Amino acid sequence: MIEVSSLQKSFDEVEALKDVSFGAANGRITGLLGPNGAGKSTTLRILYGLLKPDAGVARIDGIDILNQPREAQRKIGVLPDSQSLYDRLTAREHVHYFGRMHRVDEGVLETRTEELLKLLDMGSIADRRVEGFSQGERTKVCLARSLIHDPPNVLLDEPTNGLDVMTARAVREMIQELKRRGITVLFSSHIMHEVSRLCDHIVIISEGTVVASGTTEEISAEAQDDNLEEAFIKLVERVVEGAN
Repeated sequence: MIEVSSLQKSFDEVEALKDVSFGAANGRITGLLGPNGAGKSTTLRILYGLLKPDAGVARIDGIDILNQPREAQRKIGVLPDSQSLYDRLTAREHVHYFGRMHRVDEGVLETRTEELLKLLDMGSIADRRVEGFSQGERTKVCLARSLIHDPPNVLLDEPTNGLDVMTARAVREMIQELKRRGITVLFSSHIMHEVSRLCDHIVIISEGTVVASGTTEEISAEAQDDNLEEAFIKLVERVVEGAN
């Protein structure tokens, strides 16, 4: 369970988050949907400990991320928006490295690595250095290393951004597989059909606030429009017009 309550965050005079509250239920896929600059990535960065909020509370499985950051980080796997890799390491070495960082037992580490390489169809690239990898191959490496410690919660920031059609489809299938395994998934996106297909629950963020939250049907009903894209635009425009 991921819980966010009254999060606020400013950068100089820019209010990135004004008042963000929502929950991501256990074993479900929750999507953060919003335009660029809405506050999606800032929210996720707070959840995985990269940023500290100015106010508010965030918890991972009941653990306060500010008061117990290490304990909270053990409960999450993270695919950030910036996917840095060590060019001299192979894909397998990256996964092993992160497993050891999370203190995964060596015997378990090898078994878990092989499982992830198979799950993400990485057999042909497992022992190649990542230098020269395509964006899709790099994303697979980052996904594998984020899952190596078998976390009960996974945070994905724009996971299909910049991917070709086939790789994006593979990532979406992976997200569905995580749900089948009972893992809580929270991911940000601005792709309507992706959110509509994958998510059990949607949180729409605009101008640093939550403007709507619910199932696709509930959000469509609130906006009085059966088309999710049109419903999204209507709800976001309400906030923008209110701010002006």
